[in-house]
Amino acid sequence: GNICRSPSAQGVFEKLLDAKGLSAQFKVDSAGTHSYHIGHLPDPRSIVAASKRGIDLSRQRARKVESRDFVRFDWIIAMDNDNYHDLLRICPNTVHSKKVHKMMDFTVNRHHTEVPDPYYGGTAGFELVLDILTDACHNLLLKIS
Repeated sequence: GNICRSPSAQGVFEKLLDAKGLSAQFKVDSAGTHSYHIGHLPDPRSIVAASKRGIDLSRQRARKVESRDFVRFDWIIAMDNDNYHDLLRICPNTVHSKKVHKMMDFTVNRHHTEVPDPYYGGTAGFELVLDILTDACHNLLLKIS
């Protein structure tokens, strides 16, 4: 949990914010729905793929979503349907559940219904994830700014 897609999404979104001079207006973080890798760096393949696009993931550490995240953040974005349902279960109340969205709701790339998990694949999977996230994060930023 929290070593491939979510840290990549955080990095992509932070790069977009920086390019638009909006970094100070947003708090961006990533967290997983499971505690498999708490405290670990993102997957080395994520770090390499992101760095080729000028995105630095090396300061991120995996953590698990906490109920207080639903108070701290206005938008909570799931990478796939399982994560989406896990987030709704973790969510402390129905008021905050309206903050939970699927990343693919913001993409024009309709070849996928979820952001695919690249963990068990090769380099191409990490590149595909970054392509999808770049598209989705751009549209998410348009929606919320």
